[in-house]
Amino acid sequence: MNGERVRLDKWLWAARFYKTRALAAAEAGHGRISVNGLVAKASREVKLDDLVQLRQGPVQRTVVILATSVARGPAPLAQALYEETTESIATRQQAAEARRLAAEPAAAIEQGRPTKRRRRKLADWQRWSASVDEG
Repeated sequence: MNGERVRLDKWLWAARFYKTRALAAAEAGHGRISVNGLVAKASREVKLDDLVQLRQGPVQRTVVILATSVARGPAPLAQALYEETTESIATRQQAAEARRLAAEPAAAIEQGRPTKRRRRKLADWQRWSASVDEG
């Protein structure tokens, strides 16, 4: 269906940016998708050469619409519906590299959950400290 106008949520679903049309509509409803620099609703009609900015999790993507479709097909056909801008690709690669080089969050934890023995020592200490304060 090249050249026709299509609802934004249908196109995002057909282009495989979101698993369901409801997810695409919800993201548009939250204002996370813009078309040509303007925040777009799910019912917004998109056409060829529109610039769509969307967020998939932590990834911000900017794509240009090359073709329209309302039918969800195989991934190679879905990827032919759009072209990602070079700036978007570079930003996405930089973010992936930063995530790869970032420290493991679990490494910042010095002590985990107390063992049964340590928990009993803490309970004894709290019991004795409370009785000293009362007297």
